[in-house]
Amino acid sequence: MRSRLATAAWLYLLPAFVLLGVFLVYPVANTIYLSFFSGRDMSTFVGFDNYRYLFTHPETLVVFRNNLLWLVLFTASTVTLGLILAVLANQVRYEAVAKAIIFVPMAVSFTASAVIWRFMYIYRPPGSEQTGVLNAALGSLGFDPVPWITNTSVNNYALIAAGIWMWTGFALVVVSAGLKGIPAEVLEAARVDGATEFQIFVHVILPMLRSVLLVVAVTLTINSLKVFDLVYVMTFGNFQTDVLANRMFKEMFTFGNFGRASAVAVMLLLAIVPLMLSNVRRFRREE
Repeated sequence: MRSRLATAAWLYLLPAFVLLGVFLVYPVANTIYLSFFSGRDMSTFVGFDNYRYLFTHPETLVVFRNNLLWLVLFTASTVTLGLILAVLANQVRYEAVAKAIIFVPMAVSFTASAVIWRFMYIYRPPGSEQTGVLNAALGSLGFDPVPWITNTSVNNYALIAAGIWMWTGFALVVVSAGLKGIPAEVLEAARVDGATEFQIFVHVILPMLRSVLLVVAVTLTINSLKVFDLVYVMTFGNFQTDVLANRMFKEMFTFGNFGRASAVAVMLLLAIVPLMLSNVRRFRREE
């Protein structure tokens, strides 16, 4: 009887294993295999040359720098803003309205959001009428317009700001759900003991939100590593704004170098898988 149940269970799981093998395991294995070849027909074995290129070529080093910038600034800023806004929204009567307004960018297509921010960053030479929102605001304050997209000293930060605007709503909603899970009795007990609101935030709320904040941070870290649509639409990786996912697209469809594109994909996989595994282990510990 037990063996019959085990056989039935494996039969039910078989379609899932087949789908995983066809759409996950095989593509990953094939991508790793292709990363050791070069040429349009993938007939030339080059060993680790594609990986060596990624870590030595000046253009690809800029790509790694940009992804590191996204990783640090985007993740830290979005988590911090989401936490602050969640705590503030929890104190007002119109909490649902405030959350809905902040969450709106998540409901819009990321490509559409990128187009919106590209229009906001439009630059015209000094003395011309500024049609971009930010440069029009700077002009009204007496400042010169800034070429947000083409100026290499600010363009990466401008793109990251757009990403923060898009993802803050996600962080807000998740952190807010965590806040609702904190017992009101704990907060009231801290107030009765004479703790200020700031002390309650630091010594009560933050420790109890640690696991939630970690989940949000890991999720945003993964998104920062594979950011693509925002960069593709706003700059296509030009002006030293390229990132790994966009570089993979360019290597494959612009330069026709499938081997290097596969190497970039493998690098993304190696960066993301440990983060996913850490999330899985943490969920199992909590269960």
